[in-house]
Amino acid sequence: MEKLWNNNYKKVMFANFAMSFSFYILTPLLPIYLSENFSAPKDIIGLVLSGYSVTALLLRPFSGYVVDSFNRKKVLMACLFFYFVLFSGYLVAAGLTVFAIIRTIHGGPFGAATVANSTVAIDVLPSSRRTEGIGYYGLSNNIATAIAPTVGIWIYNNTHNFNLLFFIALVVAGLGFATDCTLKIPEKEIIKNKSKISLDRFFLLNGWFIAVNMLCFGFCYGVLSNYLAIYGKEKLGITSGTGTYFMLLSIGLILSRLQGAKALRQGKLTKNAAEGIILSTIGYTLFVISGIFASMPLYYGSAVLIGLGNGHLWPALQNMMINLAHNNQRGTANSTLMTSWDLGVGVGILLGGVLAENFGYTTAFISVTATHIVGFLMYFIITKKNFLIQKLR
Repeated sequence: MEKLWNNNYKKVMFANFAMSFSFYILTPLLPIYLSENFSAPKDIIGLVLSGYSVTALLLRPFSGYVVDSFNRKKVLMACLFFYFVLFSGYLVAAGLTVFAIIRTIHGGPFGAATVANSTVAIDVLPSSRRTEGIGYYGLSNNIATAIAPTVGIWIYNNTHNFNLLFFIALVVAGLGFATDCTLKIPEKEIIKNKSKISLDRFFLLNGWFIAVNMLCFGFCYGVLSNYLAIYGKEKLGITSGTGTYFMLLSIGLILSRLQGAKALRQGKLTKNAAEGIILSTIGYTLFVISGIFASMPLYYGSAVLIGLGNGHLWPALQNMMINLAHNNQRGTANSTLMTSWDLGVGVGILLGGVLAENFGYTTAFISVTATHIVGFLMYFIITKKNFLIQKLR
């Protein structure tokens, strides 16, 4: 059997960890930062934070095309460099408008870098271990998701120093950039696509059904990840417990990735996705119930179930999307999936803030459960059937 854990694969795994860590150490705390430092209302907080996802959304389709059409390492290095450098902008932003501009611009290199790095990861994996390797690749993100919010919230509770958090994010992102600089990837001949520019050069059209599913699930995670801390603080009186929630969610993610690796290796993609969607739907439902009845066991239990669910559905849907694409469309397949996720997250952040401002956080999270149920129904009625008909391998 070919070696899975080669040096290049380890490096792209660490770079992905660094990108995710630097992102998630700030994510649950930025609503508090904007509220405390700039006295921003909930709907403005949602507007400011959604800019990051909107920019990532706009750039990802083009980044997939660029990754497929040019030297992948050079594209990756450029994206990671700008992602790393822009963290310094948070340290000097003196007003809400300046912060909003920097945050919005920052989403561009993040979106492009995640597409480029995940596509390079596919390239450095041996073909016989690719499906399994894609599943493990997500562990780097899951581990960062487990550690980063907990570290960030602990630092905030003990220092109330956001500049320290911004500096840590800057350093970790720099380490990811430095690591990927040492990648040694054999240069492949780039086959130019001489056909006219069309939508399918930027978006995998035959994967639209998976994309819509990811949009639904991204919406749910966008609301949860960005408003969990401030919701817990205002509604449940939780401060340090938010870090515990993210830790439990990430433990669920990690366990499901490890447990699901065998099924992915055996090609049981639709089964893995179905299990994940069912578990996540139950988890989001329990989260809403926990807020209504102020039940801590249900609150923390929902974290584990959402983690287990997302850990199954993400690699399964990613592999399903890649199995709909030709080899020279890997970047496009990745960008399509991530663009859909970004769109969902961005809408979730924006709409979540509006709903919270006008109707309260409980209503915002009820909308999350309803959206996940829509995704659940779509998968079993449309997505699974269409994938089995259209898959290339």
